[in-house]
Amino acid sequence: MRELLEAVAAGETSPAEAEAELAGYATGDAGRFDAARATRSGVPEAVLAAGKTPSEVAALASTSVETTGRAVVTRADDAVEDAVRDVLAADHPEATVDADGRSGVVVATTPGFERPDLDAAVGVVTAGTSDAVPAGEAAAIAREMGATVERVDDVGVASLARVVDSLEVLRDQDVLVVAAGREGALPTVLAGLVDVPIIGLPVSTGYGHAGEGEAALSGMIQSCTALSVVNVDAGFTAGAQAGLIARRIDAARTDR
Repeated sequence: MRELLEAVAAGETSPAEAEAELAGYATGDAGRFDAARATRSGVPEAVLAAGKTPSEVAALASTSVETTGRAVVTRADDAVEDAVRDVLAADHPEATVDADGRSGVVVATTPGFERPDLDAAVGVVTAGTSDAVPAGEAAAIAREMGATVERVDDVGVASLARVVDSLEVLRDQDVLVVAAGREGALPTVLAGLVDVPIIGLPVSTGYGHAGEGEAALSGMIQSCTALSVVNVDAGFTAGAQAGLIARRIDAARTDR
């Protein structure tokens, strides 16, 4: 501890970095950032933009970069992305910021940050283009956890020929995240065709009776094939679950 205190006194370590090392989290005006989550659970801490002001998100992103070398922001709109870029440009000008406007994911990393590199592949599948937002979030999280991500898009059950044409690449994956709205049939169909763990991701693209993802969620949890299901639009959770499976697969392959 003395060495850490001396490093803070010498300006070599920031108070936030020291707090994160001692307590596992860093506290700021915008809240507490869980800097130890990736080490503790294998899942990177992310800043959920929904419900926060752009300045709050940007402050937490800055703390994340300072304490872990990386920031992951989800559900970010243009105002949040702009705020994150502005604050990081001032606080951490060396950081690189990448944003996917479609999925709302912003990732910032310092030059010295090293992502995990897993010997495992996660397939992220969409039934239709409308499912791209939560699917993109899932893909981003699995990628940040170190998995190789393969996207297979627009292969819904309205034309089974599309998914049949993709079976070879889907069977080559170690785990699949399958995003579908409306009645949510694609994960059920795929689970009967491949010997790969499937995580169903219901999407709120339906409308009318049982719309907004309700029918998709009900269909997936009542599936007669074997699959796991996350909540409606829960791309982060689906990506994290796929990433954890990928970590175990990588560990098994490394131990051979």
